[in-house]
This record gives sequence, structure tokens and C-alpha cells, in this order.
Amino acid sequence: MQVRKYKILQGKAPFRGFRGNYFKHKYELLKPSHLNSSPNQTFYSSPVGILHLTANDEWLTAAHFSDEKPGTSAHQSDHAVIQQAVRQLDEYFEGRRTTFDLPLAPAGTDFQQSVWTKLQEISFGQTITYGELAERLGDMNKVRAVGKANGQNPIPVIIPCHRVIGADNKLVGYAGGIERKRYLLQHEGALLL
Repeated sequence: MQVRKYKILQGKAPFRGFRGNYFKHKYELLKPSHLNSSPNQTFYSSPVGILHLTANDEWLTAAHFSDEKPGTSAHQSDHAVIQQAVRQLDEYFEGRRTTFDLPLAPAGTDFQQSVWTKLQEISFGQTITYGELAERLGDMNKVRAVGKANGQNPIPVIIPCHRVIGADNKLVGYAGGIERKRYLLQHEGALLL
């Protein structure tokens, strides 16, 4: 495994593809009144529903599933990171991309960050159990904590939390809903139901 070095910028440790150092900054989920107010966000219509993409100046910070419909003032963001995320999501859903190469800055605890980093190591088309994920993190006693951190992933699809399944190989515990998880795994060829 290649070790990458990152320059510290204003207390943040940047990385691409969510491999490397952890971020320590605050993240605030945009409230519905702000849905169409920032050029650093957009709505992405995918086969699994609308993803509300948000970014700060340099990093994608969230890709939440949204039940909100974009208002009439919604526009496609000209923000470089948002445009890159939209392009890569298009490629993923068209079957032309199996990994994402985006500058990511999900906010979370050190433990959550470690879980999200391990999620990035699960290959396209593969699944592991929550127990296997806990084992990869070095502590089988943290299965529930791993499940909770997995469910709090602020950048689903791109950080592939859908690739984690129950101990009995059943689809369990996806914050976006089991049907979305099923679709994503079928799309990747990991689930033949």
C-alpha cells in the first residue's frame, strides 16, 4: 500500500479518494431553507433517488439522499468539486466507473473516519459483513459501533457503505433504505436477486 503525504491546510489534512489523514473540522447539514442558496451544492438525480451534493471550497463534504425536490431556483453548480462528483457519479451509474477519485472531507469522529477509510478498501462488486469490517479495524467487539458509524456515513455511494451486509449475508442497516442498497449491490454485480 502506498503511503501518501499531505500538506496540512488550516488544520485540515487533505486527501483524494478518502485514503490518508483525517479531517478535523465542523460540518453542518444544510437546512431545507438553504437548499437552493449556495453555488457549492446541487441535486443529483440518480437511479436510487436524489443525492444532495455539498462541498466546501476544495472538498466534497456530503452526498445525502434527499426527499426534497429541488425548487424552481435550483441550478447546476459550477463548483469544480461538485462538477467532478456529478461526472463520476454519472460514470458509476452508467457502468463505466468502479472507483471514485474525489477530494473528500466528511466530518466525523476519529473512529468514524477510520470506519469510512476501511469502507473505501472494499472493492467494487464485493461485500463484507459488519463483523469483518470490525475485524479489519482490529476489534471484533466493536461490531455495533462499526454499524453505527457505517450508518452515519455522510457520503454514501462514493464512500461505499452499501457494501457492508449482515452476518447472515442479508441486506441490513442502510441509512438510504434497503431498496437502494439492493439496487447498488445489483448494479455492482455483488447481489444476484
